[in-house]
Amino acid sequence: MKTISFARTFMSLYIGASTIATLAAQTLPNKNDKVIYRGNPTSAISSSVTIPAGKKYFYSSGTLGPVVDSTAANGSRERYGDTKTQALGILEKFKTDLGKEGLSLSNIVFMRVYVAPDTKTGKMDFQGWFDAYGQYFGTKDNPIKPSRSTIGVAQLVNPDRFIEIEIVAVY
Repeated sequence: MKTISFARTFMSLYIGASTIATLAAQTLPNKNDKVIYRGNPTSAISSSVTIPAGKKYFYSSGTLGPVVDSTAANGSRERYGDTKTQALGILEKFKTDLGKEGLSLSNIVFMRVYVAPDTKTGKMDFQGWFDAYGQYFGTKDNPIKPSRSTIGVAQLVNPDRFIEIEIVAVY
């Protein structure tokens, strides 16, 4: 009995010590002081991102695309364009907003994207979003691939808007 009791105590201590060591390793400061992007190199997005301690963050609210044709009637698809057109407009707006802060699209670490059905097709155009994203991320000019969630929703605040994006960037 004493041998079994000793073995159980030893295993409990060993498992506890292993857990503490693992947690300590996960919480050690990022000695490089750089953002680390992880994931499959062939994926369009990062599976996770580590931010070093002491970094400042930039958060956006949900952002919609700009008017692309001011002569088009309210309620017409032409006023804001399709999903890809709206996404491109949003990414350009982020580029401008980040630039005012001394940042660029390469500082984005996370994106949350809401895609709603296009009024013309009645379907969510995820491919239009992926195509717009691919023009700005994981490219020669910007090899960064933020972590990202893309969520299909029934409708946004305006039925003529098919995509809304939020970002988190790090200085």
